[in-house]
Amino acid sequence: MANLSNGNANTQQPDRQRTYQVVVAATKDMGIGKDGKQPWKLPSDVKFFKDVTLTTSDLGKKNAVIMGRKTWESIPLEHRPFPGRLNVVLTRSGSFDIATAENVVICGSMGSALELLAASPYFLSIEKVFVIGGGQILRESLNAPGCDAIHITEIEMDFDCDTFIPAIDTSVFQPWCSSFPKMENDIRYCFTTYVRVRSSAIESHSQNNGVSSDGNSENSKFEVKKFSFLPKMVFERHEEYLYLRLVQDIITDGNLKDGRTGTGTLSKFGCQMRFNLRKTFPFLTTKACLFSLLLVIISVTKLVLLKYCGEVLLKSSCGSSAVQQMPSVGLKDREEGDLGPFYGFQWRHFGARYTDMHANYTGQGFDQLLDVIEKIRNNPNDRRIVLSAWNPSDLKLMVLPPCHMFVQFYVANGELSCQMYQRSADMGLGVPFNIASYALLTRIIAHVCDLLPGDFIHVIGDAHVYHAHIRPLQEQLQKMPKPFPILKINSEKKDIDSFVAADFELIGYDPHQKIEMKMAV
Repeated sequence: MANLSNGNANTQQPDRQRTYQVVVAATKDMGIGKDGKQPWKLPSDVKFFKDVTLTTSDLGKKNAVIMGRKTWESIPLEHRPFPGRLNVVLTRSGSFDIATAENVVICGSMGSALELLAASPYFLSIEKVFVIGGGQILRESLNAPGCDAIHITEIEMDFDCDTFIPAIDTSVFQPWCSSFPKMENDIRYCFTTYVRVRSSAIESHSQNNGVSSDGNSENSKFEVKKFSFLPKMVFERHEEYLYLRLVQDIITDGNLKDGRTGTGTLSKFGCQMRFNLRKTFPFLTTKACLFSLLLVIISVTKLVLLKYCGEVLLKSSCGSSAVQQMPSVGLKDREEGDLGPFYGFQWRHFGARYTDMHANYTGQGFDQLLDVIEKIRNNPNDRRIVLSAWNPSDLKLMVLPPCHMFVQFYVANGELSCQMYQRSADMGLGVPFNIASYALLTRIIAHVCDLLPGDFIHVIGDAHVYHAHIRPLQEQLQKMPKPFPILKINSEKKDIDSFVAADFELIGYDPHQKIEMKMAV
């Protein structure tokens, strides 16, 4: 996979000043302290702060931490200065005497500190610069043009604070990664990193609901193209690496197998990826994916995935010729494009007798999707909130047996999570769309049930890479991820059958170029 550089800032930084990253812990209303101290005790937050600010990629360099005088004085004597880092203290007080302290310099302002760190000898010896407090310095620096990233411990509980900082400007910053929620000392929190994607705020994402014909708005284009200025430990937390590492592992150590298509695969059995849906939408960025095709499922079939589901799934990966390339599997009398009692039919009419894709099946069979929604709303602790596309008696009528065959939902802490089992997964063409499809389904069901989104867990039986896909996937592995986009859903819609494409807005999707892969038939 792509290697990281050690740069601290984006390529557009002015030479006379260093750019920087902020490290802070804050409540939901951006409270950071009370009486000069943090009103919470989180040892894991202390460790995260140390790991982020101390670790360097180049062992011959160190990082710098910039803080105000009050922050310096709040550090216990036995811990100051912070070891292994250059401590830059901002003060205008002439009587402030720490000149004898090792690894400490004094500056009169933020600007003078950044100029100092951009000059010799610090330009070569300091790898990254972090601003760590206090309140006044953070209020000036958090959303300022020189800030490349914000590493925030988000405290999901209310605390009595007297010091506050501004909200993160999400018109210029976008989440890079966010940990799954953690509990410590009865405090729920998470670690989130936001990265600057543009230099200034952009206009509202209102035209075309933020979605253009290729799946993303022109307003979503990033001015920042690489994010290797992040600490390596943070950069590699991007969830796209779950997919990329699995692809790399299969190519490197997969089992050589012949398959149904006769083209040969490398495969592994029993794989899992877990995506956090709380802030972003897992739409791969190392190659372009078409959000507009994902929305066809909704706009054409109102989520029933009935007549066109299979065709859309194939087209999304392989182009419009994919359906014509599929083998007939003995269904010679079937109209072209009629894939049989596929996903949507099983979801909405399980057990009904299938005739063709034009028939009206209203009231026939069992509506699993509505049953799932009813259980989530009325019995969220039920362990039988299940959606199944695997109907053995109908398999002979389908153009292909369902690959993503079984879904279970789970409710906890006001959040909806989804686990999907996929018996067979084409890592190059199908899986990127499978991830997005079930993340979207989870988001929609959470929305209509007045829940927040939680996790999407993707469990794969036979995860395989076709021989013909190895080279394009190796090309993809050389790409560095960009921030996942953010999905917004029309807040006025609460009926599962009422959604249309215009009810969905994908914000901040700026992927690398499309990578062509041929479908194995």
